[in-house]
Amino acid sequence: MKTMTKTVIKAGGASMLALLVAGPVLAQTTITGVRDVNDRIDDINEIVAEDMERAEDAARFGNPEARAGLSGSASIGYSGKTGNNESQEFSGGVRLSYAQGNFVQTLGAAVDFAEDGVGKTKEDIFAVYDANYYFDQSFYGFVLARLEADGLASTAGDVRRDGFLGFGPGYRVVNTPDMTWRLQAGIGVSYLEDGLRNSVTETGYLAASRFYYRINDGVFMTNDTDVLASDSALRVNNDLGVNFRVTDAVSTRISYLSEYNDNRAIRTDNKLGVSLVFGF
Repeated sequence: MKTMTKTVIKAGGASMLALLVAGPVLAQTTITGVRDVNDRIDDINEIVAEDMERAEDAARFGNPEARAGLSGSASIGYSGKTGNNESQEFSGGVRLSYAQGNFVQTLGAAVDFAEDGVGKTKEDIFAVYDANYYFDQSFYGFVLARLEADGLASTAGDVRRDGFLGFGPGYRVVNTPDMTWRLQAGIGVSYLEDGLRNSVTETGYLAASRFYYRINDGVFMTNDTDVLASDSALRVNNDLGVNFRVTDAVSTRISYLSEYNDNRAIRTDNKLGVSLVFGF
């Protein structure tokens, strides 16, 4: 690194300070740390934006308009290091949607692999499936499936496989521009396998409520409740949120999340969240 630095300074005939201010090309590299800071700012913006958008609940008014046929997106990332530290990382994700009439299906999958000079350090696979059939604007049926796998799990405390499959009906009790309320209920099966390949299969019952109420053009509130009951535990999550659009440039979301699990010593966890977006 010292030899490279001397070469750059001799070639440019300038001090390091001058190189840092000379132009955007160098300022965008990782050596100055500027890119890392900008990437972190982007991450924060995306998290806040997703939190605000999630509250809108695009499916609250009935059969959402979906592009007919097959559509989707995919992304792949790879990086490799040599020198003092050797490593390789690969990640990829794909989301596919297929809509035909009143039947909408979505399939998502992601992989995350990594290794260093000694061996593998990460081997994770994720998959999710979501299907909805809309009988009319009020009544629909759903199927949910999820799978998580850790190829490096090797102890009883590690999770090697974690899967869930559930299905049932849903109904929109209220469906107006200012207020919507829909309920879902069904049955599900969960599968859990540890690093020693010991497994547990449970049948559970799930229920969910999604409530939306627009107070005025700038304020709306949501209350999302999810319940999962099985032989091992009763779990209930409730997320209450209020969104304020102060001006066209300022939006705020305040949420309060409660997570209950009767299989824990302290059964309830509570979390207060505040998201604020400025534009100018």
